[in-house]
Amino acid sequence: MAIAEVTVIPIGTATTSLSAYVADMQKVLANQQGVSYQLTSMSTIIEGPLEEVWKAISALHEAPFLSGAQRVSTSVKIDDRRDKASSSAQKLQSVQEKLHH
Repeated sequence: MAIAEVTVIPIGTATTSLSAYVADMQKVLANQQGVSYQLTSMSTIIEGPLEEVWKAISALHEAPFLSGAQRVSTSVKIDDRRDKASSSAQKLQSVQEKLHH
């Protein structure tokens, strides 16, 4: 399973507030099949099979254009671990366990 951190930034918007764009993008994610996601204050984490994650990223990148943006910058980091099952929750739990030893 792949874990992606995605930041989508509409450029040249009417105001400096981007929360309406972020809300629209979360609605787009809710319609994506085969992935789970979590909004953070700085990005969105998407988890699922790599092919489905790429589809979700593509839909996220397109969403600001559909809301009137004329330019969009998207940054993506992907952790694609194939030797064993992985998730954001598992990665955090592993760190927590090491903190308590």
